[in-house]
Amino acid sequence: MTDRYALIGHPVGHSKSPLIHGLFAQATAQDLTYTAIEAPLDGFADTLASFRASGGRGTNVTVPFKLQAFELSTDPSETARLAGAANTLKFVDDRIHADNTDGVGLVNDLQRNLGHRLAGKRVLLLGAGGATRGAILPIAAEHPALFAVANRTAARAHALRSAFAAHTVLQTGGLDELQGESFDVIINATSAGLTQSALPLPDSIFAPGALAYDMVYGKGLTPFLRQARAAGVSTLADGVGMLVEQAAESFTIWRGVRPDTRAVIERLTVPLV
Repeated sequence: MTDRYALIGHPVGHSKSPLIHGLFAQATAQDLTYTAIEAPLDGFADTLASFRASGGRGTNVTVPFKLQAFELSTDPSETARLAGAANTLKFVDDRIHADNTDGVGLVNDLQRNLGHRLAGKRVLLLGAGGATRGAILPIAAEHPALFAVANRTAARAHALRSAFAAHTVLQTGGLDELQGESFDVIINATSAGLTQSALPLPDSIFAPGALAYDMVYGKGLTPFLRQARAAGVSTLADGVGMLVEQAAESFTIWRGVRPDTRAVIERLTVPLV
């Protein structure tokens, strides 16, 4: 019998996840289907329960339901627990296993695909929302020399320093405190790229040979990447690799088989122009 998986979110019409998981299934000879389900904003729990009752084996969860997915889980991973959010659910009997694969997907893209090892590097995450929370543990596990989080509202960044104090040491502050600082890897985890908004960042944050990475994908050169290029950064990347790598982690959790990602990333890549 064909196993069923799905993405649940609102909206989901733009999602590449069905294509990605379809390509993974084809490449690994897995008998499964993967669909996108748009849940009402007040109906995530009912939608999830209905999919489980119909024989669904697991789901990805996207905005705005990642917090609810975590809350409904019975067996969250440490990464999901600290993030307070889950993007991957696996149903086993009456249990709901939850994980957050976004951060692992980011690190895999940075290191495997882009060749930027994080060990010993100065790393800056911009933003203090769910994307940042999911990325902190996987980045910290690579032992950067300095790990900083900066946000428009400094208090939110400081809250992350406290929340993760038992796991890593974070340098935190406001975007207005970055003057004179420089980093080897700068990751925009804010939603500014979706709205084509510029962040108030000093050019000094981009160290010589730095990588500038925007988690937004498929938008070409976002304002953040444009600023990085204007500041002399030659290595620019958007989040398409992260999208595919986090999907591969979810696929592995469900199926016990890790698909190759490179061909799928190449297929989905939009030139940064």
